[in-house]
Amino acid sequence: MIKIEFPAPAFSIKTENRKEYILDTIRKKWILLTPEEWVRQNFIQYLVQVKKYPATLIAVEKELQLGELKKRFDILIYDDQHQPWMMIECKEMKVKLDENVLQQLLRYNISIPVPYLVITNGEYCYGYKKTGQNLLEIDQLPYITSGPG
Repeated sequence: MIKIEFPAPAFSIKTENRKEYILDTIRKKWILLTPEEWVRQNFIQYLVQVKKYPATLIAVEKELQLGELKKRFDILIYDDQHQPWMMIECKEMKVKLDENVLQQLLRYNISIPVPYLVITNGEYCYGYKKTGQNLLEIDQLPYITSGPG
């Protein structure tokens, strides 16, 4: 398991029609503040503020094609050569990080192959490095590298 120390929240939040919205600084737009979005936004801030991942190398909630299905990944990090490098699946805190969550991320990885996979619910975080067909659990997020691996 990866221990995550989230930075102090400094979010812009607004209320419209009795619903809360949070400003996503990556997508540069207001997003309905759901429990999953809260996890996603906190994790993005951890990546940018603590791990120093450049915001310009982060994509959020983009569509991917999975056979006939259209799905959306939560967070995709590119390496400094702009190649997909790490995919992160966020769940709300009450969702258990089990085999189903990992399998969902592995299916997304078929469309967008990356060497690093991460699942988080804000409370727990698990990371894996792909080596061939194997997944090796990692205990901390790596720093962005050039090229594969």
